Amino acid sequence: MWFEIIPSFAIVSLALAAPGYAIYGLHKLALGNPYRRGMEERHNRMDYQRDRRLTANPYIQNGLEVIPDE
Repeated sequence: MWFEIIPSFAIVSLALAAPGYAIYGLHKLALGNPYRRGMEERHNRMDYQRDRRLTANPYIQNGLEVIPDE
C-alpha cells in the first residue's frame, strides 16, 4: 500500500533536515550566535566590516538611526 513509504520518507526527510538544525546549534556554541555571515565575496565582507564598525555587533540588524549625523 501507499502508506508503507511513510517511514522511509520520514527517515530521508529527517536526514536532510538534521544538518541545518545542527549547524544552528554548532554556531551558537562556537561563535556565540546562531547566525553566520559569509565572507567569501567582497560585498558581503564589506557589509560585515561596515556593521562591525558602526555598531560593534554585525549580527544585529540596524537602520539609518545608527549612522551618525555629520
